[in-house]
Amino acid sequence: MEYRGQHLLGLEGVPAEELEFLLDTAASFKEISDRDIKKVPTLRGKTVVSLFYEASTRTRASFEIAAKRMSADFISLSSSNSSATKGETLLDTARNLAAMRPDAIILRHSSSGAPHFLAQRVPCAIINAGDGSHEHPTQALLDLLTIRERKRQVGGLTVAIVGDILHSRVARSNLIALRTLGAHVRLVGPPTLVPSEFGRWGEICHDLGQGVRDADVVMMLRIQRERMNGNFFPSLDEYSTYFCLTRAALREAKKDVIILHPGPMNRGIEIASDVADSEAAVILDQVTNGVAVRMAVLYLLVNRSRADVDANTPVEVVHAPPVRQRRRQAAV
Repeated sequence: MEYRGQHLLGLEGVPAEELEFLLDTAASFKEISDRDIKKVPTLRGKTVVSLFYEASTRTRASFEIAAKRMSADFISLSSSNSSATKGETLLDTARNLAAMRPDAIILRHSSSGAPHFLAQRVPCAIINAGDGSHEHPTQALLDLLTIRERKRQVGGLTVAIVGDILHSRVARSNLIALRTLGAHVRLVGPPTLVPSEFGRWGEICHDLGQGVRDADVVMMLRIQRERMNGNFFPSLDEYSTYFCLTRAALREAKKDVIILHPGPMNRGIEIASDVADSEAAVILDQVTNGVAVRMAVLYLLVNRSRADVDANTPVEVVHAPPVRQRRRQAAV
């Protein structure tokens, strides 16, 4: 299990009860962002470090806003303004930061497994903000929260995930979480980006119209060109001809379908502008919910005494307290 009360490394193995608890906690934080004074003292005196080795707008800003709305001190670093430019390793960077006694390190890294690597070696909470093509747990949580708000529940829904499934950490985290909560997942894209081995995760479809047919939710993905080391399709024009979500393709979906996209959007390639700006699109709701989800994650992982973690005990064996206990603790 990768969510243990001290770290959020991924959603694989996290039971449905824990996912629902995380979503309930996030929902309880939403009203803070609607106040005139968007600040509560929940994490006053706590320090959160953001360490991003890849570019980000939404995730990075969202974590910073979430931390500051709960009065935490927030330090933001990137590979370009850290000692990584001088050849320092990730582990040495993290150990030096940990020596300054932060309460959490939020890590985004191009290598799959990097947050797991640090979680076994530094004595503070590690939060995965995206590791290679592996997972992006907080993105999946905000997607689930958005779906639940619009559809009331996740179980029983048909969700079509369209695009570059092969390289997408967003797709992987969503696949895990959606299936855990009882959704039917359909993977849509060209065979090179949705290979047959993904059939164990969900139904595979290589035709966009068939893929979104009767779907309650359509989740579009960005082409991960930075992770491709080969030719997976002839050209972007060719890809957009067959897999760009247009109004014509959406006719096959349910009338009350909602459309998600993790961003950044490549308009005209994976999604048409009139679809992205339509009433069915809940893309900005996702961004709003991202702040609430990251507030919840920081609250649950950071709002605990350092004495709760025995410095002599490997951090990977530190478990979350029982759900009922944490529900009482999470009251705002």
